[in-house]
Amino acid sequence: MRTDPAAAGHDLRHHGDAEVRDDGSALTDLAVNVRADTPPGWLRDHIAGSLSGLAAYPDGRAARAAVAARHGLPVERVLLTAGAAEAFVLLARALEVRRPVVVHPQFTEPEAALRDAGHTVDRVLLREADGFRLDPAAVPGDADLVVLGNPTNPTSVLHPAGVVAGLARPGRTLVVDEAFMDAVPGEREALAGRTDVPGLVVLRSLTKTWGLAGLRIGYVLAAPETVAELERAQPLWPVSTPALAAAEACVAPRALAEAADAARRIAADRDHLVAGLRGFAGRGLRVVAPAEGPFVLIRVERGAAVRGCLRGLGYAVRRGDTFPGLDEEWLRVAVRDRGTTDGFLHALGRALNTV
Repeated sequence: MRTDPAAAGHDLRHHGDAEVRDDGSALTDLAVNVRADTPPGWLRDHIAGSLSGLAAYPDGRAARAAVAARHGLPVERVLLTAGAAEAFVLLARALEVRRPVVVHPQFTEPEAALRDAGHTVDRVLLREADGFRLDPAAVPGDADLVVLGNPTNPTSVLHPAGVVAGLARPGRTLVVDEAFMDAVPGEREALAGRTDVPGLVVLRSLTKTWGLAGLRIGYVLAAPETVAELERAQPLWPVSTPALAAAEACVAPRALAEAADAARRIAADRDHLVAGLRGFAGRGLRVVAPAEGPFVLIRVERGAAVRGCLRGLGYAVRRGDTFPGLDEEWLRVAVRDRGTTDGFLHALGRALNTV
């Protein structure tokens, strides 16, 4: 397959961590969506306790069984991966695909992985005028692979589970990236654990809620034959012993209760952020709402200049122009505690006055 030149104009490999590397390392980080104050002490201790077993090759059976039990699934429907990003590469390389479609704006790694594997990728661009809500009619009927985030990064839109599931049909693989679903109170609209949706592949990440981006741990939930196909494309021992220990711990009842509490706090802190952002509506700032993820997407005139000014004031936010369907007027802001948010809002007011 040839590479579609439509990828030009968007840096699909740019991610939020680029905003806080090197000269940005001292900035207050509102660019990366990993939850602050993580990993908690008990999880760090649990991971550290696994280090005594590093002489042995990793054995993922216990972690795989724990993830399966968390979702009420047989282990044959679970594949552990080195973060959700590995799953996108496996899907791109292992599946026989004729017409892949990626629904944008969303996390760009799925499209990048598909293009790197030689696929021509079609895009469905959701519109600001529609609140970036999913329009199933916009997805080509002959698409045999459809990729969608829910809640979607960077728009923070949570699509109804029934609408997303309605994209499934015989001969199609429907990939739903639920990396941020555990930040949604009650995980409403989740498809993880469903076995009645044909061709469904759900991706989950444990790095965002638990602050484990450096450890790389995630998983795939899919039909056994799909899991087997993806597993054949993996190298031997793809997930390290510390990551396996983290996976098992993060799906235990104690951890699920803690994550549920965190989701409620995030929702309250997000409401505070959105209320503050709406205070700038008279100065041309627009907020994508309702926001349901641990981040908020805003549009502001001269967004690139505003972002640069915020950096000078000590705050890093995520540029939006690397997401297909957005331009440099768009910025993504991570949800943080109220004190951090208040400081950011003050800096944003100064930036708007400056530019």
